Amino acid sequence: MHHVVVGMSGGVDSSVAAYLLRQQGCDVVGIFMKNWEEEDAEGVCTATADYSDVRSVCEAIGIPYYTVNFAREYRDRVFSYFLDEYKRGRTPNPDVLCNCEIKFKAFLDFSLSTGAEQIATGHYCRLSPEKLLMRGADRGKDQSYFLAGLTRDQLSRVVFPIGDLCKSDVRRIASEQGFVNAQKKDSTGVCFIGERNFKQFLMQYLPAKKGDIVDEKGKKIGTHDGLMYYTLGQRRGLGIGGKSDGTGESWFVIGKDLDRNLLIVQQGEHDELYSTSLDADRVNWISGTPPSGAFPCTAKFRYRQPDQQVSVTVEGSGAHVDFAVPQRAVTPGQWVVFYDGELCLGGGPIDRVKPVKPIVL
Repeated sequence: MHHVVVGMSGGVDSSVAAYLLRQQGCDVVGIFMKNWEEEDAEGVCTATADYSDVRSVCEAIGIPYYTVNFAREYRDRVFSYFLDEYKRGRTPNPDVLCNCEIKFKAFLDFSLSTGAEQIATGHYCRLSPEKLLMRGADRGKDQSYFLAGLTRDQLSRVVFPIGDLCKSDVRRIASEQGFVNAQKKDSTGVCFIGERNFKQFLMQYLPAKKGDIVDEKGKKIGTHDGLMYYTLGQRRGLGIGGKSDGTGESWFVIGKDLDRNLLIVQQGEHDELYSTSLDADRVNWISGTPPSGAFPCTAKFRYRQPDQQVSVTVEGSGAHVDFAVPQRAVTPGQWVVFYDGELCLGGGPIDRVKPVKPIVL
């Protein structure tokens, strides 16, 4: 009998993934990963409630379940990187790294060591016959963006049981089976922050350094709480909304000067906020080899974004990416992910962007 370990979060997606595998006659074990040791500000650890849901679902399906603690690996491989990136003035995407380092590395290795032949997760993704990554059938829920750092070798050991389903189908199956989490709200944000205030969370780990907010001409117009709390294109929370001497338009973050600890803003969305190309120094190509030297494809620069037409030039272990049309607020630290139709080619963290109009203070 085919032995599969399912990474179960307590959510409806991984629950239905486990159920479908059991229906197919697989020997299924549910494993709950504990990646974060700390209780939230109210002293409630959501892991307790999530594990309770895992237990309930596994008992309903009739499969064994366990919990495995990867908190040390998570802190070493994901959280330390997250903090380092913020110190550098960048905006990292820890969910992508968690998939690369924890779910599809530490968890995969652990599962194989127990005798499993494959692992399964509740991601909305599919695999091609060649074990390459494809978008999930539900375009609104497709999560291939977050798996762009994986390799074909990792994917050859993975199954995505709900990749062909829509979210509504998944909830319907869960309801029909009487799962306690059938209508559970999707988790949002980074797993270790959850629903908490991001700024307060970051303050616990990195010292805030107040500084000046200046416009694109260098004129001081306010004070910021620390550069790490702001991201390119941000409009809310700048504390400079009611300035009477401006144009009346909203203010947007257009840059950071780390050396002088300046947050640079501008009224309205102008050329300074848009870029024409980017460079990524480390790109993961899922197939193991990049496509030929230069090629057209589509790309996303953040998860919730329609595909954009780009031209990619492979440069060593990285790539230079030219945009067909200027792109708004492309942010260093976030991932650029490449697609060829349904196929996810890979991706990597954005290192530099070329603005339409450089900021010169």
